Amino acid sequence: MNPTSDLFRKFGLGEDILAALARKGFEEPSPIQEKTIPMLLEGKTDLIAQAQTGTGKTAAFGLPLIELLKPRAGHVQALVLTPTRELAIQVAEEINSLKGDRKLEIVPIYGGQAFSEQLRRLKRGVDIVVGTPGRVIDHINRKTLKVGGISHMILDEADEMLNMGFIEDVETILEATPQEKRVLMFSATMPDRIRNLAERFLRDYKLITVAKENPTVALTDQIYFEVAERDKFEALCRIIDMEPDFYGLIFMRTRVETETMGNRLVSRGYSASFLHGDISQAQRLNILESFRRKRINILAATDVAARGLDIQDLTHVINFALPHDPESYVHRIGRTGRAGKGGTAITFVTPSEYRKIGFIERVARTEIRREKLPSVQDIIELKTRRIQDGIEEIIGKEDYIKYIPLADKLLGETDPLTILASMLKLSFQDELDESNYNEIRKPAPENHGKARLFIAKGKVDGMTLKGILDLIRSKVKIDSRQIRDIQIYERFSFVNVPLAEAEQILTTFRKTQRKGKPPLVVKAKPARKK
Repeated sequence: MNPTSDLFRKFGLGEDILAALARKGFEEPSPIQEKTIPMLLEGKTDLIAQAQTGTGKTAAFGLPLIELLKPRAGHVQALVLTPTRELAIQVAEEINSLKGDRKLEIVPIYGGQAFSEQLRRLKRGVDIVVGTPGRVIDHINRKTLKVGGISHMILDEADEMLNMGFIEDVETILEATPQEKRVLMFSATMPDRIRNLAERFLRDYKLITVAKENPTVALTDQIYFEVAERDKFEALCRIIDMEPDFYGLIFMRTRVETETMGNRLVSRGYSASFLHGDISQAQRLNILESFRRKRINILAATDVAARGLDIQDLTHVINFALPHDPESYVHRIGRTGRAGKGGTAITFVTPSEYRKIGFIERVARTEIRREKLPSVQDIIELKTRRIQDGIEEIIGKEDYIKYIPLADKLLGETDPLTILASMLKLSFQDELDESNYNEIRKPAPENHGKARLFIAKGKVDGMTLKGILDLIRSKVKIDSRQIRDIQIYERFSFVNVPLAEAEQILTTFRKTQRKGKPPLVVKAKPARKK
C-alpha cells in the first residue's frame, strides 16, 4: 500500500483522490493540511487559517472541496477568490490535478483573458470558479456567473487582496452570495480590516494558525538575475561554472523544456539529467539514485516531478522560469537550506516579469536581491585560481613522487615552461578558453522606476482604496497591481506607479481637465528635507 495513501486516508478522502495525491508525490500532510482538512470535512463552521505562503494551503481547502461537492450539480458550488490572475490559474490547476476521477469542472476567470472564452466555459457548466475579484464582479453584474447556489466560498491571500485595494470588491461578492454558505479565509496576517471582514461575514468561525517562519527559506540566500529569454541557458552555465561544488535542481515549466534542458547540459559537458511525469518509475528511481550519490550533480525537473523529493545537501535551486505564484516559489526554494545548512536560490527574470518578483516578495514575505551575472573574465580568473590551488595542494601533500621519473625525462628534452603548459593543457583541455562562452546581451531596457502622484481628492471626497483604483483605471488601462503605496488623507491622496504608466496617467487627466480648474492628478513634489 502506498504510504501516501495511509497518511491521507485518515481524513476520509476517497480512493481516487488518494491515488491523485500519490501520483503528485504527496508524502505527508503539511501542518495546515493536518489542521484544516478534518475540520472542513467534519464540521459546518466557517474558518480562518492564518498561514504563510508555501504551507500547502491550496490542497488544504482544495481536497475537502473535491470530497464534499457533488459532481455535475448543474450550478456553481464553490467560489475561490485570489488577488492575481497568476494565482487563480495556479489554484485552478492544482485543484484539477487533485480531483482524481471526480467529474468536477474547475475554471479560472480573470482580467486579461478574453471574456467570450470565459463565458463559453461558464455556459458549459462549472462546479468551482477560481477568479480575481474584479472579473468575478463583472460576470456577476452581467449575470454570466450565477452565484445563488454557492455552498463554499474561499478567500485566498485575503491580506494581499486588502493590500491591492480589492477588499470592497470582496465584500460586494460576499453580499451577492447566499448567507448560508460556508466561508473559508486564508491570510498570512490579520490586519484590522481583515478581522472586521471576518466579524461581518463569517459565522461562529474557528481560527487556526501554523508556524510563521519557514526555516529553510530563512537559511536560503535568494537572488535574481534579469536576463533575456534567449540568454538564460548561457547565464545558467556561467553560474554553474562559478560554483565548484554545484549540486542543484533546475526547475522548468514543462516536460519538453525539462528534457531539452537536461540534454543541453549534457551536450555542454555537465553531469546532468532530467525528471518529469512521463518518465517510468524504474527510470525515476535510477536517476534519483545517481543524483543522491552525486554521479550527476544537476537535475532539471518540473514542479510535479520534484514534489516529495528528499535530497540532502543541495547547494542550489534554480528557477529557470519564474514560478506562476508565490507558493510554488516557496516550495521550490525550500529544497535547499535544509537541516540547518545554507543554500542558494536563483531566479531568472525577463524584463517583462520584473514586477512579479515584487509580488512574490510581498506574499512570501521574503527578500530576493538583484545581482549582476558573472562576466567571462570572472569565470576564467576563478578557474585559473582553482587550477593553481589544486597544484599547490598536490605539492603540499607531496602527492607527486611516482611521477618524478617521467618529469625528469621530460625536463631532459624540453624547457620547463613548455612542459608545464603542455601538462595543464592535457589536464584541463579548453577550460580557460573564453570562446567557450557566448555573449550575454543586456536585456532590452524597461524602466523600473516609480513615480509618486498627487491626487486632489481625499477622505472628505469619499475616497477609498477602491475609489483611487477606479478613478485611475477609468481613464487609463492599467493593472491594479501597478498602483502601489496608496495613502489617503483628508483632502488629497498619493499613489506610486511605474514611470511609463505615470506619464500616460498625467497626460490623460491633463486632456480631461476642465478649464479654470486645478489639475486632479499631478506629479507629487519631492518631500522637503528637514
